Order: sequence, then structure tokens, then C-alpha cells
Amino acid sequence: MTYRPPSPYAPPRRRPRLTRRGRLALLLGALVAAAVAVAVTLPLLLTRDEPVVEQPRALLVPEGWRAGQVYTAVDRALGVPEGTARKAAAASALPLPAAAGGNPEGYLFPATYPVLDATTPAGLLRFMVDTAGKRFGAARIAEGARAHGMSVYETVIAASIVQAEADNPEDMAKVARVVHNRLARGMALQMDSTLNYALGRSTVDTTLEDTRLRSPYNTYERKGLPPTPIGNPGDQAMDAVIRPADGDWLYFVTVTPGDTRFTADYAAHQANVAEFNANRGAEKG
Repeated sequence: MTYRPPSPYAPPRRRPRLTRRGRLALLLGALVAAAVAVAVTLPLLLTRDEPVVEQPRALLVPEGWRAGQVYTAVDRALGVPEGTARKAAAASALPLPAAAGGNPEGYLFPATYPVLDATTPAGLLRFMVDTAGKRFGAARIAEGARAHGMSVYETVIAASIVQAEADNPEDMAKVARVVHNRLARGMALQMDSTLNYALGRSTVDTTLEDTRLRSPYNTYERKGLPPTPIGNPGDQAMDAVIRPADGDWLYFVTVTPGDTRFTADYAAHQANVAEFNANRGAEKG
């Protein structure tokens, strides 16, 4: 059979035409493809954003708070059942000095602590104790304690009393001097703050019956420092104990807020106490 090349004049081949159903199918396919492209691309775009960083909440532990108050604040800040922090303190191996005998009172350092959702009571308490260990372990604290014939732990005990007794930070060094002077003379400290600790209260009103309480924290009957701190002192109270003011004072009483009177004369002290009692009677009346 003879080969014949295609004629240049042959009519052009017709392009296929889509039916209405075909055009609809093509349009739907394009829409599906576009949707798939968006579904794949959108997560990629979202992952380029910065991750959401949790903002820490602040837990303030004021100077002088007792361990029980700190436990309550920790439970509330972390949203855990009441008593959880106390149990954690008893069950955790907190980095306390041997002299503390496992009791964290005095070593839950007052400060503002950041709290996150992942924070645990045990972890937060451990951080507080570790902070106290670093602050109280400073060379100046150890040297100051030795200068007054005290251990660091005894200094923390004395500082907790100063923290509770001083009407304002300016009086701390004077209160510390009274503590040192009484200890040096072998006198009972006779501090209401230690009785309050034993009774689980906070008041400036002490009765004769209170002073007869059978407790190692009754510094009216027992000489020397109580067996443990009675709260958690801050830096100022610690500094006051290692660097007390100069004076021969043996007595003090806060007659009115901002007016604390220090004296070495017992008769003058009795007069100050009488004025305090008169003021308290007027307030109650």
C-alpha cells in the first residue's frame, strides 16, 4: 500500500467539548483540591506563631508568717485541697539544717514566689527552704551568730521573736538588744509572741493565766530561747539579731502604735505598761 502524507489542506481536528455534567464535575474537583490545599497549609501557618507562654502567678509570703499560714496560702495558690501543703512538708525531704529536726518553721523564707500550673506544694516548699538556706548560710550570718555565742539556728529563733515583737522595722535592732541583754543576764525573755505561738493566736493581750501555760514556748516560766522559731523571719530581723542596737534595755512595750518605749528601769517599764493597759481599756470601752 502506498504511503500518503497528510494533506496540508485536511480539515483541523476538533477539540473535545465538555458536556454540562462534565463541566460541573471539573468545577467540583477544583473546589475539592483547593479545600485540601487550605487544610494542609493552615496548620503549617499556625505552627509558625510563637507558642503561648504561661504567665506565672505571684504568691506573697510576708515576713513573720507562721508555717501554718504559709501552708494555707500555698494550698490556695495551687488550688489544692486544704492540708495538702502541710502533708507535703511532713512527707518531703526538705533541705533543712539538722538542728531544725525536720520542722520547717523559720525556714519558709518570706518573699514573692512565681507559681505555675505545674508547681507542686512539695516543690514550692523546697524552694522556700532552699532560699532560706542560702540567705541564712551567708558568711556574715554565721560570723554574727558566733559573735553573740549563738548558732545560726538559734539566730533564726531569735530573729523570729524580733520579727513578731517589733512594732516597726526601725525598732527591730532595739528589740534584738533586749533579747541579747536578757539572755546574757539569765533572765526569762517573757515574750508574749512565744505564748501566742503556743496558743495558736495573735494578740497583744496577755493574761496572768496565759503566763502559767505549760509549754516549752512559755518564755515567762522557761529561760532561754524557745525550742524552734515562732515564725519565718526576713532579712531585717536576721540583721537586727547579728547587729543589735547599743543599749542597756531590758524591757519594752508598745504603748500605742509607733510608740515603743525601751528602758532598763523596771519602775519606768511598769509605768509604761500601765499606760498601755489604760489605752487598751479605752479602745475596748
